[in-house]
Amino acid sequence: MPRAIWKGAISFGLVHIPVSLVSATSSQGVDFDWLDKRSMDPVGYKRINKTTGKEITKENIVKGVAFEKGRYVVISEEEIRAAHPKSTQTIEIIGFVASDQIPLQNIDTPYFLAPDKRGGKVYALLRETLKKTDKVALANVVLHTKQHLAALMPLESALILVMLRWPAEVRSLDELELGDDVTKPSLAKGELDMAKRLVEDMSADWQPDEYRDSFQEKIMALVARKAKAGKIEDVETGNDTEERKSADVIDLTELLKRSLAGKPSKKPAAKKSNKAS
Repeated sequence: MPRAIWKGAISFGLVHIPVSLVSATSSQGVDFDWLDKRSMDPVGYKRINKTTGKEITKENIVKGVAFEKGRYVVISEEEIRAAHPKSTQTIEIIGFVASDQIPLQNIDTPYFLAPDKRGGKVYALLRETLKKTDKVALANVVLHTKQHLAALMPLESALILVMLRWPAEVRSLDELELGDDVTKPSLAKGELDMAKRLVEDMSADWQPDEYRDSFQEKIMALVARKAKAGKIEDVETGNDTEERKSADVIDLTELLKRSLAGKPSKKPAAKKSNKAS
């Protein structure tokens, strides 16, 4: 299994499901680095003052947010850190919606969720519940100091966490200013029938191996041919992902009963426990 990039727990009422987050995608694009053609040295990016054209040091750079044209409000690093959401290592479920209610334009990056330690049974319970109710769970999660809205969905025998774009980031279809010829078209039955036949003739089962990035394949084939005459440098990359402890799972039936009973108190141990029927 690929290396987990985050470990924590799904918070579901009083139930905590320990999970690890694994990227569901991998970047396959061609990465072109800048090189000095005279020496083959790497070429970096300089910090340039756009007015004077002179290079400046990192110590003289501050961050600002445009308030009006040509006017900025300067924000210190301390103020930026204070505004970051607190990382709780929790995927906090805030509600459930029908699976077909999330617009496609809101969907962003998918991640696989794997059960961690003793969380297999309750992980399966949540997955099966989502399948049977045809719902997805909306959740808040903080990754790398950034807060995300996410959708927790069942995927075959697993759970997948899909990062969603915030509604404010998604433009309205009204901005397209579609005319009546699009929104209220006058289409002849013969035209629709021919279009449907064309779709049917071109329809086939999803075969992911048939779809490839031809540009990447051509570039990598060219790299392979040129490698014999050039020099190949190995570049090592580190991974500083911190391993974190995941939450323990306690009696599932009891936690579900207490979750349904109402809002949990700060000290759930002080509540009277109900015996399982």
